[in-house]
Amino acid sequence: MTITVLATLSICTYLGSALLISRQTYKYPDQRIPLYFAWIALCAHILYTAIVFRQNDGFSFSLFSTSSLVSMIVALLLLMATLNQPVEKLGIAIFPVAAIMLGLNVAFPEKPHPLHIHNWQMNIHVLTSIIAFSLLNIAALQAILLAIQDRQLKSHAPRRFIQSLPPLQTMESLLFQMLSAGLFFLTISLVSGFIFIENLFAQHLVHKTVLSILAWLIFSCLLIGRSRYGWRGQTAIKWTLSGFISLLLAYFGSKLVLEIILHR
Repeated sequence: MTITVLATLSICTYLGSALLISRQTYKYPDQRIPLYFAWIALCAHILYTAIVFRQNDGFSFSLFSTSSLVSMIVALLLLMATLNQPVEKLGIAIFPVAAIMLGLNVAFPEKPHPLHIHNWQMNIHVLTSIIAFSLLNIAALQAILLAIQDRQLKSHAPRRFIQSLPPLQTMESLLFQMLSAGLFFLTISLVSGFIFIENLFAQHLVHKTVLSILAWLIFSCLLIGRSRYGWRGQTAIKWTLSGFISLLLAYFGSKLVLEIILHR
């Protein structure tokens, strides 16, 4: 019952925070109340995850459990970023997704099949992989928001929501900060995988490895292009979304096929 209450509290406050942020653009100049709701939602989400982890004697790396964990970390990183960056508008997309992922995890519980390799090497690989995906998830959402903002400004009739966002240059700067941080953790994840995983190109891992390397190359080229050639705008947006799609397929493509379609 306790975990159900925590999950319900988290879902309701995630959605409440997203609603308040969206209405804030038009009515509420104070940004603190929606963020308070978001912090409550996040704390309840963390407690729920911790209790389930303890009950199952480990974390179940099923599709919905992993999606819930990633969405929780994305929400945490976003809220930490709001302490010194104007990125709270991303909560309109991130908080409902976190609520949905948590709801699916509660509605479709699966038999625990935790990661049995508990050495520090594997922990580094798994943790950095999740952090990298979470950061690059935020970067992808930032790129989408940047694309909408750019199109609206070029139309010379930006909507109120777009007008409430930071200047375009600030939004681009935030995007590349997130990309840099995400690429850093993705690099550690790949390096640790090559060092600590015996056969990273085994049949069940080869697609993850190839797609992750492809994402790493895309993000690296984008940052180099930004540094040397001043890439920005639509170029940055397209490269960011391409890299994230590759990473999304690497992390969740196989889980979706095996667990949902093939029921394995």
